[in-house]
Amino acid sequence: MRYLHALMLLLALAWSFPVRAVQPDEMLADPKLEARARAISQELRCLVCQNESIDESEAPLAHDLRVLVRQRIEAGDSDAQVMNFIVARYGEFVLLKPRLEWRTALLWCTPPGLLLIGIVMLLIAAHRRKGAAVVIGSANLTAAEEARVAELLRGEAPVAGD
Repeated sequence: MRYLHALMLLLALAWSFPVRAVQPDEMLADPKLEARARAISQELRCLVCQNESIDESEAPLAHDLRVLVRQRIEAGDSDAQVMNFIVARYGEFVLLKPRLEWRTALLWCTPPGLLLIGIVMLLIAAHRRKGAAVVIGSANLTAAEEARVAELLRGEAPVAGD
């Protein structure tokens, strides 16, 4: 039983560390260039996995894209040129964070817009609730009218017109 617990603990620890799919043979010799390649790879979507960056994915296509990024960096391309090259080849979907352009404006504006609409609706509801409380509190009822309201609220008296 102890061995089972130890095995479960080891598995839990192994899963808690981030997995990087970058293989040693892919890495560039220059640490600065490798850091650039890793930064770019973390911004590109694996087209197979779709929820992982190519830096994290172990899919063969992600491997090919990591190699391509490193080739473009070694060729002297800037980060923007590498990104533009990949986007030109695979489309905007390859970007984990889409660029803010007229085609993606709805994608970028919808969440803040919905948040703003929600805040406005809450403010309107609070204002209405406050206004209703003022109207109810400011009503000057006679003692007989207050007794009638109390009866109606308790459900003891029939409502006029029934």
